[in-house]
Amino acid sequence: MYSVNQLYARALLQYAADAQLSIPASLQQAVEKSSRLPLELLDQLWDACCETSADPLAGLRIGLNLQPGHLDSAGLLLMTCATIGEALEQLVEVAPIVGGGGEFILSGEGSQASIGYQPNLATRQAERVEAVLAGTLSLARWASGGSFMPSELRLMHKPLSARADYSALLDVNVCFQATENALVFPQEQLALPLMQANPTLCDYLHALTERTLAELGCQSLSAKTQTMIQHYPRWGRDRIAAEMGLSGRHLNRKLASEGCSFKTLRDSTLHQLALTRLQSNDKLDDIADGLGFSDHSAFSKAFKRWAGVTPSQVRKITLEGD
Repeated sequence: MYSVNQLYARALLQYAADAQLSIPASLQQAVEKSSRLPLELLDQLWDACCETSADPLAGLRIGLNLQPGHLDSAGLLLMTCATIGEALEQLVEVAPIVGGGGEFILSGEGSQASIGYQPNLATRQAERVEAVLAGTLSLARWASGGSFMPSELRLMHKPLSARADYSALLDVNVCFQATENALVFPQEQLALPLMQANPTLCDYLHALTERTLAELGCQSLSAKTQTMIQHYPRWGRDRIAAEMGLSGRHLNRKLASEGCSFKTLRDSTLHQLALTRLQSNDKLDDIADGLGFSDHSAFSKAFKRWAGVTPSQVRKITLEGD
């Protein structure tokens, strides 16, 4: 079941209090009962805030008023990273600590980079997407001392208010009915330093968030990487990292912290896939190609390194066993 951090829910209650909105007492009490709340409860809170507010941009304002503390240890970790790029890479990983309503994807193409958001929301999706991306924009600006300057904010939905209202609040070009929900910015801004960068504190908070993610039952990065390799055995490190919203370098660093490497995971996964496919009647050339090897010879050399015997020998043993 998806859940959300209580501190994030409190950001909505704070907005409601400041805007003098009437939120049912039972809903407010439910927020205070546990450090993590079912996503359905947050759905009700969002619906109550938007329903009682006369402001169609309530979500945008909630996002712009978010503080690092509303994101719990994840928010504090992001603020202590060295650069915008490092913080966004961490955001992709630690977002489940804040809530399970969607996932972030960090990507780059040419001179532009983007941090996208894919929602998994049944209620007030447009308002909540605006809150997420407005919060990301606001915190990035604050953490970089105002140096972060995005090129565009892309939203898949239609505008909820006049376009001029968005411009006045965000001070950035907003593109509606886009193909993605994303904040787009020049690649070089990934290197922008953060004002509160603190390597020692960052390491501590990183360890804390890793424990929290484990307690939440989030799949380890190595397990996710292995699953990706199983699905896309022809892909290399950088492409798999990009699909997971990471850079190849950051994926290597994160896997090292879990005591493994991309090469080790890929070798062991391809070995198991090869053993399975050798049980079929597929030609060795086809198996080699399907696993991403340039030819049969390269596959045979790799397989012999893994197993001590060649694929042909394994297949012969299998046939004799049959």
